[in-house]
Amino acid sequence: MSATFRTAAVAIAAVVLVILFASVFVVQQTQTALVLRFGAVRPVGAGPGLPSGLAPGLHFKVPLIDNVVYFDRRVLDLDLPAQEVIASDQKRLVVDSFARYRILDPLRFYQSVNSIPGANNRLGSITSSTVRSVLADATFSSIVRTERENLIKRIASEVNASARGLGVEVVDVRLRRVDLPEQNSQAVFQRMQTERQREATDIRAQGTQIAQGIRARADRDVTVIVADASRKAEELRGNGDAERNRILAEAYGRDPEFFNFYRSMQAYEASLKPGETRMVLSPNSDFFRFFNDPTGRARTSADTPAPSRP
Repeated sequence: MSATFRTAAVAIAAVVLVILFASVFVVQQTQTALVLRFGAVRPVGAGPGLPSGLAPGLHFKVPLIDNVVYFDRRVLDLDLPAQEVIASDQKRLVVDSFARYRILDPLRFYQSVNSIPGANNRLGSITSSTVRSVLADATFSSIVRTERENLIKRIASEVNASARGLGVEVVDVRLRRVDLPEQNSQAVFQRMQTERQREATDIRAQGTQIAQGIRARADRDVTVIVADASRKAEELRGNGDAERNRILAEAYGRDPEFFNFYRSMQAYEASLKPGETRMVLSPNSDFFRFFNDPTGRARTSADTPAPSRP
């Protein structure tokens, strides 16, 4: 009897433990949860900062009757596919955008979209339509440069107002890329390339013209400088020759005999060089007067000795 009682007690304890384990669930700090009883949401105390949903911690439920649905309280990503938008100036644009949101009311979120994939579908369609409607009222220049930040704020405000009914709050909406379609981009690129080539050709032509002008001025300056230098050289050479002639004339006037001797020595040095020098002159030539007489006086007929008889 005691063994049967112990077996029954162990079985009852095991069942109690299983029921207790199935009755306890934990909500993490990054989560909130709803308890469903036969598919209907059971009213529970809402967590801090939430109009509905369980706070993080340990909670209880009725096993096999209650079901727990968990939701992420962190900021969730929503990447939207690229879409084509026509701006107010009839420019076709390819817009790539994304959004960030978090669950604000878990009960409304569950009742409206049921899950995060459903929320992504609903919120993605809302964001895409809002982006198209807002950008359709703006020009290409304002979207790309001048009014981009204001347009993003307007899109985020309108998307957030529409998303309140889903129980979510849109934290941010951004335009990742706003560009022309591929064929338009190629046309714009080719036009820009043609314009840059034309500008480069104009700049090269202007540079060539300026270079030719600089080169012509340099050649003219060179010609003028060379002419001035040649004129000055001729003047200096003429002055030097005149000064040399003056000095020679003065020296010749002071001692004509020495001057004649000096010039004759220079003539001998220049004409009687070693090598193939040949001169056909009479020994009595005036050129050799300093060989015949150290004083350089020319011989007369009276000074010439009579030829001796054989």
